[in-house]
Amino acid sequence: MDDKVTAEITNENGVAVVAFKTASLSDVEGINAAAEQIKDYINKNRPNSMVFDFDGVKFFSSQVLGLLLDIRSKLKAYNGSIAISAINPRLHRVFKITNLDKIFTFFPNRESAVKAANVK
Repeated sequence: MDDKVTAEITNENGVAVVAFKTASLSDVEGINAAAEQIKDYINKNRPNSMVFDFDGVKFFSSQVLGLLLDIRSKLKAYNGSIAISAINPRLHRVFKITNLDKIFTFFPNRESAVKAANVK
């Protein structure tokens, strides 16, 4: 993994999965580009559920929290949901400190998040 922020969006069993392919999500321009890519996907596909897979991510800037909140509000407009998978325990603490752990659902891995999204 390099420092360039890239997001890969796939559809797994009817659930949109966003996987970040870098260990550090701190490049402002890269995060903005990923945000536009994700928003474009939402506008075209209107997914009911999205999983953000943080497997391998060791650091992210607060801008990523803003991105997640923005995406959550877009999906909530039509009763969509968001889940976060495979997040590093140190990064999970950021969600707890900001009380965002109360509005996002967390899963240990992508598979369990996708499975739970399909149950709704």
